[in-house]
Amino acid sequence: MNKIKVIIPAYNEEKAIANVIRDIPNCVSEIIVISNNSTDNTITVAQNAGATVLSENRKGYGYACLKGLEYISKQEIKPDIIVFLDGDYSDYPEELTKLIAPIVNDNIDFVIGARVARLREKNSMTPQQVFGNWLATFLMKILFKATFTDLGPFRAIKYDKLLALNMEDKTYGWTVEMQLKALKQKMSYVEIPVRYKNRIGVSKISGTVKGTFMAGIKIIGWIFKYTYK
Repeated sequence: MNKIKVIIPAYNEEKAIANVIRDIPNCVSEIIVISNNSTDNTITVAQNAGATVLSENRKGYGYACLKGLEYISKQEIKPDIIVFLDGDYSDYPEELTKLIAPIVNDNIDFVIGARVARLREKNSMTPQQVFGNWLATFLMKILFKATFTDLGPFRAIKYDKLLALNMEDKTYGWTVEMQLKALKQKMSYVEIPVRYKNRIGVSKISGTVKGTFMAGIKIIGWIFKYTYK
């Protein structure tokens, strides 16, 4: 039996987070929500929905993910699989079973939930998100012979493999850093097509010009950093 934990970074997601937690399959042993300096009722709502809730006051997606991993590292019994999931209800949490299947059944190290066009709700990804994903994965294909098509945040990875990546990005580059390091360490990986819908609330990254620009800079920076490593 594989022990699975879910890490959900959340910034002001009081309207969405209970839905996310509710739809996560029962095979998960612990749902860990990291409130990333939320100013609304995200913490209370997530606790009432049954999640373990941590607080990380330093703003940044990577900071929140690292906080969750720090918490897990102090537990006596470690998980076999970590699943990362956004707190805005744009993913379908029930598809977690699809994401972990290649790890459980085929011993794959790392699985990305790919937000393919045919399964995306209209306008669920902005044009800049679509272009950014295309550019990043195109560069990874050219430079590293990767087969990624998406930087989707809904992803599953073996816990020991995740530790081996020694993740360090604190903000927008977390997802691409994970993919680049998995490539460098020659981990096995696959993409699983997943559905994607319009999020509840406004995106903190793609919903702002500054967020989009900073994310783009960080992602491209990580790719070129690893090109010359």
